[in-house]
Amino acid sequence: MGQGMQPPHAATASLHTDAASLHAGAHTDWHGKPYYSLDAWCKNTYGKKLFKAALDIGCTCPNRDGTLDTRGCIFCSAGGSGDFAASRHFSVTDQIKQAKELLSSKWQTDSKMPCLIAYFQAYTNTYGDPARLLSCYEAALLHPLTAGISIATRPDCLDEPILDGICRLREAFPGKFIWIELGLQTIHDRTAALIRRGYGYPVFEEAMRKLSQRRLPAIIHLILGLPGESPADVFSSVRAVNAFSPFGVKLQLLHILKGTDLAALYESGGFSALTKDEYLELLTGCIAALSPDVCIHRVTGDGPRDLLIAPRWSLNKRDVLNSLHSLMKQKNIRQGSNFYESGTTHTL
Repeated sequence: MGQGMQPPHAATASLHTDAASLHAGAHTDWHGKPYYSLDAWCKNTYGKKLFKAALDIGCTCPNRDGTLDTRGCIFCSAGGSGDFAASRHFSVTDQIKQAKELLSSKWQTDSKMPCLIAYFQAYTNTYGDPARLLSCYEAALLHPLTAGISIATRPDCLDEPILDGICRLREAFPGKFIWIELGLQTIHDRTAALIRRGYGYPVFEEAMRKLSQRRLPAIIHLILGLPGESPADVFSSVRAVNAFSPFGVKLQLLHILKGTDLAALYESGGFSALTKDEYLELLTGCIAALSPDVCIHRVTGDGPRDLLIAPRWSLNKRDVLNSLHSLMKQKNIRQGSNFYESGTTHTL
């Protein structure tokens, strides 16, 4: 922590992440949804919805700076998947202030703080000078509007100094959470090579072991609709995620964005984007196979309107969510419906 900085007084009980508190999805209120959503976790923990403030702290990525490659993953935009983040030219504090101004219409003015999740989104947010990165995390944790922080990164960028520093921050801010988001996308190395992910599945397994040892909650990203992947491939990725008992998962529809190598592959006829019906069938199957204890942080995702080539139907996010809930009700599917038929165990 920086000199003279004191952690805020925690109005809530410690949010240190023991297994009982994180993996209780099957025994908690899902607030009317057929799955355990991030919204439900927030309401159960804070009594209200929290909003994400997407931040850009000027990071790069080993897949872009020449360490592994210079082109990035084939689906990644020039903004490093942080197209909705604030400008990196502003401090963390100023970016949070901007987010508050943009989101203030979504909560009541008399709402008690905190109300934001500081989301370090653009590029790889544990890749760089640990002292600088930790100071950015600390600035977000110190802000009275934040309930906690979520750090998006790669499994091959979790070195000991940054992890140890994150653990020190967790001890200094017991009333706030710290989540680590890992872009796995798929467990299949053949697909990983095609999308230029830049690391093999054993690297992810080792990253999860490091996080588990330190009791740092993981949120795992999977992409649905990757070129060459069948529904069976996707479901095997979901089953593998179950084996690690993560805090959360993001189920992300593949977005084809202008200026990416994925767009070139799509426009040359190399693969087809999922239709809405295909996506909903695949998504319901994933949710049914997912452990009911895993919090689902995303079921579709947002593509920038001016960059999105396909699928354009995904721009109507409300329609996608309504259609998902309707289909799950029609099929009598809830999160975990098929989990106990296919679940496996994994020891870290």
